[in-house]
Amino acid sequence: MEAEVAEAPLGGAEAEAGLSCFSFNQDRTSLSIGTKTGYRLFSLSSVEQLDQVHESSEIPDVYIVERLFSSSLVVVVSHTKPRQMNVYHFKKGTEICNYSYSSNILSIRLNRQRLLVCLEESIYIHNIKDMKLLKTILDIPINPTGLCALSINHSNSYLAYPGSLTTGEIVLYDGNTLKTVCTIPAHDGPLAAITFNSVGSKLASASEKGTVIRVFSVPEGQKLYEFRRGMKRYVTINSLVFSMDSQFLCASSNTETVHIFKLDNLTSSGSEEPSTWSSYMGKMFMAATNYLPSQVSDMMNQDRAFATVRLNFSGQKNICTLSTIQKLPRLLVISSDGRLYIYNLDPQDGGECILIKTHSLLGSGKTEENKENDLRPSLPQSYAATVARPGTTSLSSTVPGYSEDGGALRGEVIPEHEFATGPVCLDDENEFPPIILCRGSQKGKAKQS
Repeated sequence: MEAEVAEAPLGGAEAEAGLSCFSFNQDRTSLSIGTKTGYRLFSLSSVEQLDQVHESSEIPDVYIVERLFSSSLVVVVSHTKPRQMNVYHFKKGTEICNYSYSSNILSIRLNRQRLLVCLEESIYIHNIKDMKLLKTILDIPINPTGLCALSINHSNSYLAYPGSLTTGEIVLYDGNTLKTVCTIPAHDGPLAAITFNSVGSKLASASEKGTVIRVFSVPEGQKLYEFRRGMKRYVTINSLVFSMDSQFLCASSNTETVHIFKLDNLTSSGSEEPSTWSSYMGKMFMAATNYLPSQVSDMMNQDRAFATVRLNFSGQKNICTLSTIQKLPRLLVISSDGRLYIYNLDPQDGGECILIKTHSLLGSGKTEENKENDLRPSLPQSYAATVARPGTTSLSSTVPGYSEDGGALRGEVIPEHEFATGPVCLDDENEFPPIILCRGSQKGKAKQS
């Protein structure tokens, strides 16, 4: 799941259908799928065409596959060895390293600075440049789904994970300084999804009820927004994700509706608002909530969805993401039956998003045409101009006061690891970091003092 349910491991009939997991990379330029026979990587540069970047059948029964941005580094976990993480340079067909852990791997998160391995009762933090284990967080509540989130901003490598099995408490941890930052009482019930925005300044969460989504500031942990996904029924949140510019937040569930919320700029408490009828009524409305029961006032203060998508299926595992493809904002949804749905999102007026393309991720990767699109009028040029966004700027990886020599501390479970022989370098044009490992191998038994 990207949320953070960015990775979606599947089981039962879904796995038998051929799709065992699926995920988007950190900047939504690529997607990965795992199958009974291996894994595949696709590029998301075009709406009309889905280009397969790589396919591997070396490891069967893949249930986790994560790609580092658009680099050649890919992390794979298989049901045949669920305690082993394999790191590959897929363009060279070389294994960089593999690590074995004390129990099954439930999820993996990575950015250009850190690689996280989440087990049911512990989280391992590796330095992605040399795969050195820096820290093992052992004192976490039982986390049966491996729920955790990592900021994709490597200069701001915040980690979030559940702080309780029974309530929606979030632990915010600094992956660079290796220290706990704060705990956030986000929800009354257990957490179902957590995700950071692209710069690591906001954290969104949803509970197992799935009715309310909240957004908090990072690292302060102050509540900034509260959105209501629905009131009539509880749902299972499948994915929760920000757009890259942090203007929108998208949530998908086991229902047929995908909700997109808009994060309007917060108004400073000291700023003057124009004296209009609407602003006056807004102030009166907010004042009235002070005299109502807290449950009623909270409901009145919650914002509703800015845009929605009505899927043609429900009950299937799925994940969504918001991306910019060919200079236009798109909503992408992957379903467990192996289809990628691409929708147009109107960033000005919202409303119902329009399905423009469906791709099959299985078999030959053929595109399924949408006949209804032939009747839809083309978008005006002004629309493209309003949504074109500049690319993200690179951020420095220098962290004051931080040393890469932290190493594993006494009392931590040290995983077995084995490095591939020979130097391995991610030397493609836009890749980072350049991973270079020495010849030979290192091996150590997992132990706890």
